[in-house]
Amino acid sequence: MTTVAVTGASGFCGSYVARAAFAQGAEVRCVGRRPGPVGRHLRWDAASGEAPDLGGADVVVHCAAAVGDPAAGSAAEAAMRAVNVTGTARLLEAAEGRPVVWVSSASVYAPGPGRARIREEHPVGAQLNAYGRTKAAGEALALAAGAVVLRPRAVYGVGDPHLVPRLLARVRRGLLLLPGRDVQLSLTAVENLADACLAAADGGWPPGAYNIADPVPYRRDEAVRTVLAAHGVHARVGHLPVPLARTAGAAAEHLWRLRPGTEPPLTRYAVDQLAHSVVLDVTRARRRGWTAPRTLADYARAVASVVESRPSVRPARRRRGRGNR
Repeated sequence: MTTVAVTGASGFCGSYVARAAFAQGAEVRCVGRRPGPVGRHLRWDAASGEAPDLGGADVVVHCAAAVGDPAAGSAAEAAMRAVNVTGTARLLEAAEGRPVVWVSSASVYAPGPGRARIREEHPVGAQLNAYGRTKAAGEALALAAGAVVLRPRAVYGVGDPHLVPRLLARVRRGLLLLPGRDVQLSLTAVENLADACLAAADGGWPPGAYNIADPVPYRRDEAVRTVLAAHGVHARVGHLPVPLARTAGAAAEHLWRLRPGTEPPLTRYAVDQLAHSVVLDVTRARRRGWTAPRTLADYARAVASVVESRPSVRPARRRRGRGNR
């Protein structure tokens, strides 16, 4: 690997890929609206009508994506499609035959039973939210163009702006309600995803889809407690009947259609992802020599070290006076 272009390098996943590539000695081109953590910045807005300048890159890792759970048919969904589908088409056109690693998501898989051990042949379709639909449409373009498509699930890590903050925000008075009883779930450490991106780019993985996840699945409730405790939150996990949670999610989606620009606190997609076992079979990636060294325990230790390194701030002493009433 000599020169690698990373789209979305200022974002969560892209920044990890860019730093990992730089650490391996590659020249890095950070393609996106904002500069990445290393290398040269090539400005590109994936939602614009322009093709990106890839700066003479030998290989492209496409991490740029719009994320979230907007209401169906909303302007936010249209904006998401502009990035995840139309932006992908422009990126593939600009790649001009270069190898492309396209970061997708396990949300493309069809919901319902039969996900206790998902292989890449599992049906793709009937997605429950805009993110899943647009990622499925984008990866279809990437697969048709001969790209390597990686499907992680619930990517987490230090600096995660999406998954963990949402989880922390759901705690109420020391209680976190989850739909249904405890199940097994695959998660993907962002470091494992970055390693897979570079292994696929440098190792010449054959075109096609590859599941990417941590070495073993986790018990949902214990994983949640681990994440909460790492952030200093000690909450009890309660269980909400799945039919009730699903009804609440559907109602929230309906109500939030009346609030443009906002996302509902609960959706049918979130219920589906939490209430059923969703375990990715990563045999195909392992056969290419890839292994996943990071686990949720490593994340907990990393978060603890970040918290410990922060200087303690003593509250300022209040001074008497007219401005301190």
